[in-house]
Amino acid sequence: MIRIVFALLLVVSQSLPAAEEEKTLSLQLPPASLEKWYRPANERDVWLHTMFRLRREMQAVAEYAALEDKVRLQKWLARLQKDYLSIGDMVPEWKDELEDGLLKKMRLAADSGDAEALARAQKKLRKSCQSCHVEYKLVAALRYRAPDFSAVKVESEETLDEEEYSRVMARLSLLLNRVKIAGEDGRQQAAMDALDQLEQRLSDLGESCSACHKKERSREIILGQEARTSLAQVRKGLEAGDDKQTGRYLGEFAVGVCADCHAIHRLQSSMRRLLSDD
Repeated sequence: MIRIVFALLLVVSQSLPAAEEEKTLSLQLPPASLEKWYRPANERDVWLHTMFRLRREMQAVAEYAALEDKVRLQKWLARLQKDYLSIGDMVPEWKDELEDGLLKKMRLAADSGDAEALARAQKKLRKSCQSCHVEYKLVAALRYRAPDFSAVKVESEETLDEEEYSRVMARLSLLLNRVKIAGEDGRQQAAMDALDQLEQRLSDLGESCSACHKKERSREIILGQEARTSLAQVRKGLEAGDDKQTGRYLGEFAVGVCADCHAIHRLQSSMRRLLSDD
């Protein structure tokens, strides 16, 4: 089994002995066979949809058992059995972990109308599912569902060349800081040039966002009117030689665009890259 260990620094209000200042969290990677049931290896997130169905089927079984509706109970129990056993087909490494004996007890209890026995067996089955979730759910979500920008390219409107996403982000950071540095030091033209380039590169970046964010409204939240208004105020501050206004609205832009987007995507993307680095 491959394990990745992260050191978590504990922030506390009082000093602690050196031995108590760090804790480690061990995350176990799921079997490699799981990957083919997620996109992009699969056209649909088959594994995810199977889990959704299982959750729905477990609920239906419990509800129809309580209602003593034997016909619908049998219907949902059959669906539950099919999807539950499909786990072993999709991920052979987990086949021996499946509690098919509990499924048999549930079927027998349903046939005899023993609601209590059915509830006990279902509770044990749910616990077995939960133990797997505790071990793998977080890692699977980070590894297979977190955003992956490694294959994203950003096309420059000026050069029509495609650039690596990481290079574009580094360039944006450089330009943002250049506006601040040059503006503060009275180099107005250099600051203006950097601001022009920043706006152009942001426009280019926005086009790449459409690869995932299909709706214009989604892109508008981060790179929309508020961002444009902040940068317009930065420009006015530079033109007026007002360093306070320039700094205020540049900071507003950095928080409202850079920080907000990073809060959504950067951590997950970094974790995915780390967990995929076998």
